[in-house]
Amino acid sequence: MTAVTPRKRKVGIVISSAMQKTAKVMVERTVQDAFYKKYVRKQMAFLVHDEAGECKVGDRVEIRECRPISRLKRWRLERIVERA
Repeated sequence: MTAVTPRKRKVGIVISSAMQKTAKVMVERTVQDAFYKKYVRKQMAFLVHDEAGECKVGDRVEIRECRPISRLKRWRLERIVERA
């Protein structure tokens, strides 16, 4: 029997919810520069499956990794942490 790894979870801010059942979420993280040892903010946007269409722009949401839903969607909306 193989071990199942837990699915990744991220927290980000909704930057677009104009599509049907889809939202665009910006996730920000800090990374230390290898040479200068300074912390730099990196941003990445994910397309998230939002079945009910309940999240709005500016909401802080938690997303969870899932199987591919479409060509670019590989994340699901888990819960809304904070309303805008």
